[in-house]
Order: sequence, then structure tokens, then C-alpha cells
Amino acid sequence: MKMIIASLVGLLIATFADAQRVPKDMDLYLLIGQSNMAGRGKPDGQSEPKSDKIWVIDSRGEWVIAQDPLHYDKPAVVGVGPGLSFAQAVLAAHPNRPIGLIPCAVGGSGIDDWVAGRKHEQTGIYAYDAMKSRVAQAVQNGSIKGILWHQGESDSDSAKAAVYKEKLTAFFSMLRKELKVKRTPLVVGTLGDFYVVKNPTAALINQIVTEYATSTKNTSLAIAAGLTDIGDATHFDTKSEREIGKRYAEAFLKMRK
Repeated sequence: MKMIIASLVGLLIATFADAQRVPKDMDLYLLIGQSNMAGRGKPDGQSEPKSDKIWVIDSRGEWVIAQDPLHYDKPAVVGVGPGLSFAQAVLAAHPNRPIGLIPCAVGGSGIDDWVAGRKHEQTGIYAYDAMKSRVAQAVQNGSIKGILWHQGESDSDSAKAAVYKEKLTAFFSMLRKELKVKRTPLVVGTLGDFYVVKNPTAALINQIVTEYATSTKNTSLAIAAGLTDIGDATHFDTKSEREIGKRYAEAFLKMRK
């Protein structure tokens, strides 16, 4: 019993200490989409906390120093995603600006799951509503400086792909209006080559995403060409998750004023 009490006291002290150190004015980055944004790479030594200038909202709704996995959409499988390497690259370019990551991706979610009031059946998560709630909490400690989106695998069939452009455009129009991020830089990512080989319709999703990025203000593209998977022809492996995170950062930094 004494050991349990001591552990609880230690946890409370550590939590209080973290709360005292959380920056009050962070540059916030919203991470949204499906499993390749959430991350399915295997955590390793590079996944551990490295900087007290990179924070993330955890599953309890508390700010903690960031480490992989950042997300908690599917606890049994979530792992390394692009968020941490993105943040590290952005911090390297702007070392005086603390970063807060807002993880809201939901593995397996389609574009239709990203609307108000819609429950994602696989996880039971109301993706859009949960995102809005988390953002409302996050902006108490900063302002949104960038949005990262990686999604489309779940819409890579002929019927869904045919209306994906219209739905993607409507989603970002709604997102920018409701979160009041009209001019905030947005980076969208293409699906992996391996997934296109597995599912050729994904090539149409990549075309739509690319065209959206190149024709829409304050929007850029992170290209997944040449990256590798974990063996399932669907999810980026650890190395590739970190690489595409860097590509997101490169695209974002070109837009950042």
C-alpha cells in the first residue's frame, strides 16, 4: 500500500511539475486524417522525449512533452507518425518558438467521417467533434500556425474517389471557417506508392490531393514518393513516417511568413 501511495504521489508531483512548465504561447499544429497521420511505425529510441519545447495534448487532455506515439486513436496499434519529426524540423528552423501538437487523426476514417455528429464505426470516435473539442482546449496555450492532413486510403474505391474532390474541398472550407484559420498554412500529403500499387484507384486520390494543393491558397503538398511500408502495403514504416514528417515541414516552412 505504501508503495502504491508513493507512486501516486510521484505521478501527481510530476504532473504538477509539467503543468507548471507548459508554455503559455505555443505555435500549435493540428494533425488530422487517418492511420498514416496517426502513425503505425514501430517506436524506437528516437521516439523518446527530446525537447521541452515540443508538447502534445495526451489522451487525458493534458499537455506533456511530446514522444511517439502522439496519437491514441487505436491504442493497440498506434506508433510512430509524422508529427514529431515535423515538429523537430520546424523547431530547428525557429528555435525560439515552442510547439504544441494537437493529435486528432483517426485510423480507418474516410472523408465522410470528418463531419459534425458522425461517429467512426471502427473506433467509436466522433472525429470532427473530438477535434473541435481538443482545439478549443489547445488554443488556451497558443494559436494554430499550421494544419497537417493525410487521408484518402479509405476513399480509394471508384465510387468514393469520384466524389472525393468535392468532399475534400467542402471539408477544408468548413474547417477553416469553424476553427477561424482562413489563412493558416495547410499541408496535405499524397498516399504511398505501395498503396497505389495495391489499390490503383488511390492514384486518383493522389491526383485530387495534388491538384487541391496546387490550386488552393495557403496550401502545399507533401509528396510520399519513394517511401516504404511496414509490410502491409498500407502504412508507412518508422523511417518513412519520419521522412514524410520532414517533407511536411519543408512544405510548411516555405509558406510560413
